[in-house]
Amino acid sequence: MAVARTVELEGHIIDSGMMQRCFGIVMDMGGNFEVEEFRVGKHKDAESYCRMEVYAADEADLTSIVHELHQNGANLLDPVDATLDPAPADQVVPAGFYSTTNHPTQVRYDGEWIDVQNVEMDCAVVVEDRDATGESSGSDDPDGSSGGGRRDADGPRAYTKVLNAIREGDLVVTGEAGIRVKPPERPRDASGPFGFMQGGVSSERPSDSLIQQIAEAVVETKREGGNVLVVAGPALIHAGAGDDLARLVREGYVDALSAGNGFAVHDIERGLYGTSLGMDVETLEHPRKGHKHHIYAISEVIRAGGIAEAVDEGLIAEGVMYECVRNDVPYVLAGSIRDDGPLPDTISDTVEAQNAIREQAHEADLVLMLSTLLHSVAVGNCLPSTTRVVCVDINPATVTQLLDRGSSQAIGMVTDIGTFVPTLADKVLDEARGGE
Repeated sequence: MAVARTVELEGHIIDSGMMQRCFGIVMDMGGNFEVEEFRVGKHKDAESYCRMEVYAADEADLTSIVHELHQNGANLLDPVDATLDPAPADQVVPAGFYSTTNHPTQVRYDGEWIDVQNVEMDCAVVVEDRDATGESSGSDDPDGSSGGGRRDADGPRAYTKVLNAIREGDLVVTGEAGIRVKPPERPRDASGPFGFMQGGVSSERPSDSLIQQIAEAVVETKREGGNVLVVAGPALIHAGAGDDLARLVREGYVDALSAGNGFAVHDIERGLYGTSLGMDVETLEHPRKGHKHHIYAISEVIRAGGIAEAVDEGLIAEGVMYECVRNDVPYVLAGSIRDDGPLPDTISDTVEAQNAIREQAHEADLVLMLSTLLHSVAVGNCLPSTTRVVCVDINPATVTQLLDRGSSQAIGMVTDIGTFVPTLADKVLDEARGGE
């Protein structure tokens, strides 16, 4: 005998493709559905509504279908409070815990919907109920959680926690009931929080006009007091774009930098020896013993005690890292098993590096991912879907993999980073001067 559950969708569900996706999910997973109510918005600002009954052969199949629908913005009708189960031990979540998407999420607690703070994908949701005395029913110290500050000293709050930050006794949301997810929607025009950022990945769009739009987004973000995070790979330096990124840092259009050991080493090597991976960036020649320059650069920074110390003593006098130090732009250098050295500033502990990246990501309003696959995916995993993301790489696979990993809000541009960054810097500064 078939089992059924009623779900509803509301918003720009037609233009964003949400309704079509949900219909496809039900059929692809062997279920069936019947639309009970459907209201279409009659102008571009009006929202639509769909209520449908979903059928499956048994409860297990229905649960799987509802889970996938929920991830795409369909919510159960007549919700009940979310189910909370205590974590049985540190770093151990209850069976059937709710694994988050990167979309804005609410949980229902004591009959009210609570916003989940600092949403990111692949986390657990922890709920704390603080009474009037300020005592918490959950862990008192999130200790590496993705949660921000408490909403009220005497009210409940919900926030995400990565699995390694779960503590015994944390009240963790389990199941699908009492949870609402709202994916970003595409309205009928180019308005809304993403504006032009609705075109997916292509190497055939007019690059100059697209870079102009990205420049306008950077300037607009800064004028509104927002935060611009740059995620950069070493290819940026190798392609000769380091001076232009440094210019953006110096002029105040970069609020934080996320990179790896290799990016900083390339940048410092270029400042000290004029080479990147032993190649002269200007002449493209390989000077004698140039292949040792990156090791020499690392050694000199270690001798100085770190990048900031090397800047202070005049050893590092130019480049992106120099401008970050001189302009108080925070940076996170996350290490890997491929690193030479590494530099003293590189965070070699993986969990510590993740937490540092997470702090940067949660502060960002616009993220520029420049020619780095691994760092782009790492930072993308920490971002809510409401954060604007631009990913630029000469390899289309980098951009498509970022989108496939869940950062569906990203716009991808397939082009040479050595051309993109100088053009972007020129347009950002021109746009800033034009608005003065």
